[in-house]
Amino acid sequence: MLEENLKYKEVLKKEGVKSTRHRCAILELLEQSESPLTAEQLFIMLTEKNASINLSTVYRTLDTFTSKNLVIKSNRVDDGKIRYELNQHEHKHHLFCVGCHKMISIEECPLGELQQALKKKMDFEVTGHKLEIYGYCHNCQRAPS
Repeated sequence: MLEENLKYKEVLKKEGVKSTRHRCAILELLEQSESPLTAEQLFIMLTEKNASINLSTVYRTLDTFTSKNLVIKSNRVDDGKIRYELNQHEHKHHLFCVGCHKMISIEECPLGELQQALKKKMDFEVTGHKLEIYGYCHNCQRAPS
């Protein structure tokens, strides 16, 4: 745990963000999570660990982390909730199951050809993109309604 705190403190220092135990705890929870989390989920997880923190502090911290590109903010279309994940600086896209809310990463980027076409036809230089596809996973398709 001490090694991880030092790692988070270094990351925050590098980005010019003051290191606090709450900020380090939020980074740790995001790193440990297999899927993006809402601010409310983070708040509940922190309070379960006996952290004395306000929900507004969680939101402010996430806004700071987003502005420093430490976390990625996603607004899910299926439920309208904003979720946050640690920015691993990997190029990835996701499938989201609207039944069980599972997130599945897509290994390959299907937008490479479109980027080239936009550059050629519209003289538009794409600097980034994000693809989220919503539907039902294998298990939810088979589940009785």
